[in-house]
Amino acid sequence: MPGKIHLTVAAVIKHNNQYLLVKETDCGKSVINQPAGHVEPGEDIVKAAIRETYEETGWHIAIENLVGIYSSKSEVTGITYYRIAFSAKPISLDSNAQIDADIDEVVWLSLDEIYHNTENLRSEVVLTCILDFEQGQLFPLEIFRNHL
Repeated sequence: MPGKIHLTVAAVIKHNNQYLLVKETDCGKSVINQPAGHVEPGEDIVKAAIRETYEETGWHIAIENLVGIYSSKSEVTGITYYRIAFSAKPISLDSNAQIDADIDEVVWLSLDEIYHNTENLRSEVVLTCILDFEQGQLFPLEIFRNHL
């Protein structure tokens, strides 16, 4: 059953009271998500979050803390997703970056705008990560023991 389990990373990035998010198409519907994606075999989890953020937004970031570890199951595919979410600060935008073809638009949204678009979130985990961040639920990166 390993094909039905996916490990993903996401970055919660807040700047000037707005969150860096992406719009993408999932099953024919436009959805909003954090910069996020799958961890590749042999890849460091923190570096995966940095890579995915850059590939999806063109932003260089600095990971600061662990926000949480989340799980959800797709009713459509039956896949169980484990998401490791990190808080990060934006460092610089590479305006020449080649954004992943799966990304329709990179946006900065306020918490109020996110609340007004809850029906368009890729999953409920997107908002949960942001609310955990807003509540200061942050853990040190030293929790990770990398042996890669």
